[in-house]
Amino acid sequence: MALNRSPQQSMFKKRSTPSLSHMASAASYLSALSQADARARSSGAHSPTSTPALSLSSSVTTSTEDTVLNESDVDNSDGLALPARAPTSEQVFTTVHTEFGHCADEQYRYVSQHTPGTEVPGHVEQDPPYYILLSTYISYLILICLGHFRDFFGKRFSPKSYRHLMPHNGYAPLNSDFDSFYTRRLKTRMDECFSQPITGVAGRTVQLLDRYSADYNHTQIFTGTRTRALNISSYNYLGFAQARGGCADVVEETIKRYGVSTCGTRLEGGTSELHKIGEALVAQFVGMEDSLISSMGFATNSTFIPALVNKGCLVISDEFNHASIRFGVRLSGASVRMFKHNDMNSLESLLREVISQGQPKTHRPWKKILLIVEGLYSMEGTLLNLPVVMQLKKKYKFYLFIDEAHSVGALGPHGRGIADYFGVDPRSIDILMGTFTKSFGAAGGYISGSKALIDRLRIRGYSGAYAEAMTPPVLTQIIASMGSIMGVKVPIPQSSNSRHSIGPADDEIYQHPGPAPVSSLPSWVSLPPALSSGEEGRDRLRRLAFNSRYLHTGLVKMGFITYGHPASPIVPLLLFNPGKMNMFHRMMKDRQTPIIVVVVAYPATPLVTSRVRFCVSAAHTKEDIDIVLRACDEIGDYLDLKHGIRKSERWPVEEIIERAVEVANIEP
Repeated sequence: MALNRSPQQSMFKKRSTPSLSHMASAASYLSALSQADARARSSGAHSPTSTPALSLSSSVTTSTEDTVLNESDVDNSDGLALPARAPTSEQVFTTVHTEFGHCADEQYRYVSQHTPGTEVPGHVEQDPPYYILLSTYISYLILICLGHFRDFFGKRFSPKSYRHLMPHNGYAPLNSDFDSFYTRRLKTRMDECFSQPITGVAGRTVQLLDRYSADYNHTQIFTGTRTRALNISSYNYLGFAQARGGCADVVEETIKRYGVSTCGTRLEGGTSELHKIGEALVAQFVGMEDSLISSMGFATNSTFIPALVNKGCLVISDEFNHASIRFGVRLSGASVRMFKHNDMNSLESLLREVISQGQPKTHRPWKKILLIVEGLYSMEGTLLNLPVVMQLKKKYKFYLFIDEAHSVGALGPHGRGIADYFGVDPRSIDILMGTFTKSFGAAGGYISGSKALIDRLRIRGYSGAYAEAMTPPVLTQIIASMGSIMGVKVPIPQSSNSRHSIGPADDEIYQHPGPAPVSSLPSWVSLPPALSSGEEGRDRLRRLAFNSRYLHTGLVKMGFITYGHPASPIVPLLLFNPGKMNMFHRMMKDRQTPIIVVVVAYPATPLVTSRVRFCVSAAHTKEDIDIVLRACDEIGDYLDLKHGIRKSERWPVEEIIERAVEVANIEP
């Protein structure tokens, strides 16, 4: 079964979008870049960073190889290498279009902020017609029956193929037959959708390593070719996953100064000055007193939650909380109760019960009650109803732990997360946790709170003593990208009288959520003006907010069943039937402009709510979202996915694209 893209024309491919017609050829785009580059160089500037960076992205390096393009090197047959709208001779974009899309139109911007007085939409599970549910259950039933049928006869007529599942030579099987059934009989059939190898930068586009299987997905064979695809599957919310630019330049300098690792744990010689600088900057960014950085996001929850609660404590957890939270709670030994996803009535009812009843059997009061929730849920795209949670916190006196893995950097007018989005004082929240993978183009996680709490976690958390310290290049990427979002406060020259004053200067005092004092960054870090001013960070936040709302609302208007809040950069589209997962993935990848998507199924989601999960980025342009909407419109009709609203209420896709600004501004 060949899984690589066929060279022949597919019935699912569309013609080039009309927006490309007004650009005669790549020559006009390259000519504009060359003219602007020549003017910048003739004016005495060392690099094009002195000209307006209308894409507001990281500046290019001074290397001619990076800044001067040759038309012969550009292959735009897929419509991804060059922008749909050719820039004018006055416009200079300082990013590679395949990594961070060029978009200078200020119409396509939106501020991520909750409107005061409006209700926060809850999680609503919308069911499809009964025939869709019935066919989904029948599909799973057929797969299960055929799987058991093949296992029954296979163990008797081809025992060698099942040797790893049965006892042999006195050894019990490492993988039991029951545990591996789902993987062997269901997942393997659609392994084309999973673990797709890539190469290059996972930015606006990504290069896929083409492969096929000759043995029904048991093994994969690489063809040696590559396919560039529009990347709407990576956690790259603000587009900082770039190989060129101000952040990448600073990371490169870090390797020269610090190497690639500190070769130790945080408590045993692995802490460098960059760790201290990074933790102070993170605390300022999220508005807390102190913070602690971990080298792995999953480990941040799983190793620090056991240091917060133990036997005799109660953890109240949302039913859709991440696996890292569940694992950490299980290790802690604390009791756990779950409430219905993002349902505040269910939460309050549970709080009344556990407070009045106390511990099981003895009915003694709990040592402490810790509520653990997520700011933005990664599979549903729903936002935490933080205003109501804060009201309940004041009423019932529990501690609040918010996992902001997907919300920090992606939500709020300043990108500070769920508290910034709702205008809540972050210091009124006990513990804020987050990761650097999604919005900062890095890796690892953090946990922040009061200084007394963080000092205890440094000693009591397993990561401090046993996990390797975060590497210097990753730390610098975090510092540079976070500084770009915050902006760096320019020092004010002090008068002769103020030089003798006692205490820190005004420009060294941080006021949340303002720009970072210049002392918050290492002295040798020099960010380009567009980054250090915070102008680029603000624009990325606004681009992400527009793209998220445009795609989410556009899919709803076309009739798809989607979950989540319009402000969420995660947009789940429900597929239901497992057979449609493979088809949707393949049909998106086989288009004239290939699109790589992530499909999600059990056990990450309930069995019958298989879905495709779009991850929107600030690196995407409005034209990129147009491409996704057109593809979904065509494939949705073919796979019978439009069951969200009646046909009479649906908007044609071209009308949605034409009225994009209006669509993005529609309130839920």
